[in-house]
Amino acid sequence: MSTLPVYRWRLAPDGYATRRQLRARGLRPGGQDVAATLERPRRRREPLVAYLYRIDLAKPVRPMTPARWAALAKANAARRICPACRHDAGYVIPPSLGMCVPCTYPDPADCPRST
Repeated sequence: MSTLPVYRWRLAPDGYATRRQLRARGLRPGGQDVAATLERPRRRREPLVAYLYRIDLAKPVRPMTPARWAALAKANAARRICPACRHDAGYVIPPSLGMCVPCTYPDPADCPRST
C-alpha cells in the first residue's frame, strides 16, 4: 500500500482538483482513485482534509437525459407529500418533523385532514 502525497492548503501543484473543482469544469473523477490529499490546519483540532483527483484522468460529466430529469422530478415531488394526510405541502417536508406543519401541530382550522 503506497501513501498518498499530502499538500498544505493552497499549495497543491497544478493538475489536481477536488470533486467540486472538477464539477465546475464539467468533469467527474470517472472511477480514478484519490491521487493526493490536501490538509488545512486548524487550532486544537485535526486538520481538514480534501481529496484531490488528477484532472488529466477525469471524464466529462454525463448529460441529463429526459428519463433522469423525470426521475429527479418524481423524487422531489415525493419529498413534498405528507405521509400523514397525503397532500402536497407546497414545500419540502423537513425530515425533523416527518410530516407537514399542520399535521405536526394540529389546528382543526389548518389541517387538510379535517376537510
